[in-house]
Amino acid sequence: MKFAVQCRGDQTSKEIKSKFRSYLSEFQMEYNEEEPDLVISVGGDGTLLEAFHRYVHRLNETAFIGVHTGHLGFYADWVPDELEKLIIEIARTPFQVVEYPLLEITIRPKEYDEEHRYLALNESSVKTAEGSVVLDVDIKGEHFETFRGDGLCLSTPSGSTAYNKALGGAIIHPSLEAFQITEMASINNRVFRTVGSPLILPKHHTAVMRPKNNRSFLITIDHLSMTFNQVHSIQCRVAKERVRFARFRPFPFWKRVHDSFISNERTEF
Repeated sequence: MKFAVQCRGDQTSKEIKSKFRSYLSEFQMEYNEEEPDLVISVGGDGTLLEAFHRYVHRLNETAFIGVHTGHLGFYADWVPDELEKLIIEIARTPFQVVEYPLLEITIRPKEYDEEHRYLALNESSVKTAEGSVVLDVDIKGEHFETFRGDGLCLSTPSGSTAYNKALGGAIIHPSLEAFQITEMASINNRVFRTVGSPLILPKHHTAVMRPKNNRSFLITIDHLSMTFNQVHSIQCRVAKERVRFARFRPFPFWKRVHDSFISNERTEF
């Protein structure tokens, strides 16, 4: 099996990466950063997001696993004290694959000459530095509302515990193929009105946002930020692709939520 290690830049993470390369090579595994079957992320959730986008073109062939070296990582199953156990598991045990849905974002310019398609593991956000965001929001080809406010957050189920949760969105189990639209400081009064609640859309529903004025937009895709001018529309839906995580032991989603937000105590689920 071919493997690669995505590492945060701190000394502890670098040392763990070195151990993975050395020990797994002794088990006749090949270190290959171009075509890995398994990518080991050593750091935090940000490191795993970087790994995901680095290998986003290989989602059908590459699985991911996380070792967190700082605060508890939501995507990380393992801690440094378990390093030897994990190395043995990787070397000797075929891993189970758990798949999570992704978000597809397609940005179309007014000229229609080129569109930009991205995949998000956590979320995408739509903002502007030029006043309020004003967007017509269509769902399944029908006009739903005109949004006015600071912006919109579009999240995957696994990403629903990140920015989306901070905005008051719901936490969605990743077995549900859906995505969520959550408002950022919407303007609601006698003149302007939005639904005011997070929307959860299933995989066969597509949302399209069309700017009502000529603004530049700051659009994030996970940890990446890009500015777009002359935007005709922003389309969001559940992607056909899915991310694959390698599992060597059970780690239920609700336990991740519990450990991340409620308590450090171990609870049986």
